[in-house]
Amino acid sequence: MGLFRINYNKPGPGVPKDLPRKKGAARFFEVLMRDFWDLIKLNMLFCLFVLPTVAAFFLGLLGFMPGIMFIVALFAAFPVGGAVVALMFNITRFLRDDPSYVWNDFWRKFKQNYRSASAPGMLCTAFIYAQILMWTSLVVSEEGAFAFDAVWFFVAILVLVLFWMITPYIFMHYAYIDLKTPQIIKNSVLMSFAYIPRSFMGAIQGGVMWIIFALYFPISLAYAPVIMIFGISVSFLLCLMWTWPPFEKYFGVEEALIKRSKSAAGEDDEEEEDSEEESEFK
Repeated sequence: MGLFRINYNKPGPGVPKDLPRKKGAARFFEVLMRDFWDLIKLNMLFCLFVLPTVAAFFLGLLGFMPGIMFIVALFAAFPVGGAVVALMFNITRFLRDDPSYVWNDFWRKFKQNYRSASAPGMLCTAFIYAQILMWTSLVVSEEGAFAFDAVWFFVAILVLVLFWMITPYIFMHYAYIDLKTPQIIKNSVLMSFAYIPRSFMGAIQGGVMWIIFALYFPISLAYAPVIMIFGISVSFLLCLMWTWPPFEKYFGVEEALIKRSKSAAGEDDEEEEDSEEESEFK
């Protein structure tokens, strides 16, 4: 019977050439399912660099030598910028449908950028810690009511949204574009407003998990292991689903990488090709 004589060697229909990429939710779930284990690997690698500063900060927040612990937390945030660059680089590779070698790509990008991205990483970490301190000690009073009036509450939310709108572009610049930090920040601000609908949606979708976590804190601490396993990388994926396309289009990242790959393939020296491939624009 044909049912029991299936020929697994017979070629299937294959994938149509130049098949357009899916969009929206379909694209998100396609990348999520295809690269799920790689997202977990990225999450674990990222946590290795972030856990020291987070642990020091929360020790201070719980009352254990708060002044000293907050300073320690800021110094421990030195590698955070490089880790963010490496994380975002790998996720954008998923969005480019490129073959991924997570361990090698993460370490390579981290080593390339941990010095140059250290100052933005520490500043972003300090901003997040300042926001946590503000919302825990100033916004909510002892009676559990909001201590700020409506205007200050709106301003605080607006600052958070602007921060998450601009930050992804900053670290994508470090991953792909060789510029000085002041120019990177200027470009990132301009791009976030030039593509404001996408920047805003990236900020909201990328931050929705953290908003829920904050609203239900400390009950939400029970779900901290889930965040440490894959929550961080998934939130970055949600954000980059919106912010990566305009960045890629503006700088022509994929087109430049394809041209570089073709030119490298025509060279006889394979070792040079391996070392130069995927070096982006640096």
